Amino acid sequence: VQLQASGGGLVQAGGSLRLSCAVSGFRLDDFAIGWFRQAPGKGREGVSCIRSSEGTVYYADSVKGRFTISSDDAENTVSLQMNSLKPEDTAVYYCAADVSLYYVCSGRDPPSDVEHWGQGTLVTVSS
Repeated sequence: VQLQASGGGLVQAGGSLRLSCAVSGFRLDDFAIGWFRQAPGKGREGVSCIRSSEGTVYYADSVKGRFTISSDDAENTVSLQMNSLKPEDTAVYYCAADVSLYYVCSGRDPPSDVEHWGQGTLVTVSS
């Protein structure tokens, strides 16, 4: 199982970025896939998660209306479109996969429960 994240970078406040997570070794239907982020000095938090086989989507309150998660079963890729970026969105973003990822994404269960993590990609939003 491998998760390969890409798409981070430096953007001004109000700008947009698109993150992609290419998965291999399993089908998107097998797991929930999602994005977490970790800002300097803070814990890892769920941003958005999706289980396409169930049509279940979660967004953190801080990103609702600005971020959109989507999955492409044919390409085995999950993307996160981030619009209207704010300086407080600055963090290392990680993609993750787990059968019960929704509960980690929502904060009910800890990130240590997640089975598979990709490498992080840095998103920096300047003011």
